[in-house]
Amino acid sequence: MAALRRVTTCFRLLRSSARVLFSSRKPAVHKAGKWTNVVYPGIASLTVGYGLCAVPFRQVENLSHDSLIRRAASLVTDSSSSFLSQTTLALIDAIMEYSKSVHTLIALQRRYLDSLGKLTPAEEDTIWQVIIGQRSEVSDKRDECMRFELNWVNAVKLCETAAEAAYISGAEHASITVRTNIQVAQSQVEEAQKLSVDADAKLAETKVMEVERVSQYVASLEKSDEDEVPEAYLRED
Repeated sequence: MAALRRVTTCFRLLRSSARVLFSSRKPAVHKAGKWTNVVYPGIASLTVGYGLCAVPFRQVENLSHDSLIRRAASLVTDSSSSFLSQTTLALIDAIMEYSKSVHTLIALQRRYLDSLGKLTPAEEDTIWQVIIGQRSEVSDKRDECMRFELNWVNAVKLCETAAEAAYISGAEHASITVRTNIQVAQSQVEEAQKLSVDADAKLAETKVMEVERVSQYVASLEKSDEDEVPEAYLRED
């Protein structure tokens, strides 16, 4: 019933458009030969099938199947480029926030190492709570980067597919444009990723430094305990 109603609507639309067309084009006197060259620009096409109906519109150019496919391919490349732009921006922001969070953690850990042995138990507990909280934030930022990176990879793949489809359909300019957008996005992401890689490397160095400093500090405490042993306990009978 729904399909029948759509078909009926389309035919009514065609009939009303035809009435307007013929009523506005009644000539006073015309030679019979001139009627063979009359073009009706008021109705471009009417397609009825599977419930689809193209609304009549003024024809300004030759709307062949090839030209319509090229137009559709250009729209697809525009949409996929927008998707790529948004995901690229989100990923770069996430990487920057992750890098900042890592550098904050590095600063906290180095401050703790520089103050090792100089803090009261309460102060040491306080700074460790801050470090633990910052480590949790770094983990959350890393997960966010991975989530946005997955969206970005999908956007790149979508743009590559759209570029290929545009090229095959004859929309070479749209294909070249979207491929250029892919290259620009990849370059921007690579530059941002260098910052996160550098931050991770410095964090790894700080962790190694932490192990060394703590080991040295523990060894110095043990040595101090040995030095404080009363001489009477060290004498042989």
